Amino acid sequence: MKAIETLLPQRYPFLFVDEIISANRDEIIGRKTYDAAFLYFQEYFPGKKIVPQSILIESIVQCGGAGVNDTGLFSKALWGLASIETVHFFDFVAPDVPVTLIVKNLKITDKILKQTGFASCEGKKILEATWMCLKL
Repeated sequence: MKAIETLLPQRYPFLFVDEIISANRDEIIGRKTYDAAFLYFQEYFPGKKIVPQSILIESIVQCGGAGVNDTGLFSKALWGLASIETVHFFDFVAPDVPVTLIVKNLKITDKILKQTGFASCEGKKILEATWMCLKL
């Protein structure tokens, strides 16, 4: 697998995937661990350190984009989020706990990427979503 920085344009502090574990035309598996020192843990929800749900969504979308770029289906494609069709949250994520991101490609064309996936933490599903990206 390639270094995540070669697969995505995002950089710290907006890079929300640590690694792509595996990627093929059908499925992408990635991982992210959110560092307890990051500012959003101090300010997002006073008294309880949790990852903001919007960052969890961004993580799974970035995982999908990085995985598609890792497969080589497109040469250095840049994708932008166009829509979030569905999203459901089931639990919260604490700092310093690895989150597994599993993404399935539903539709891939030269301009559209439609994906669905879920995130899990310590064996529990925390998020599932379906979204679409457009090639920029």
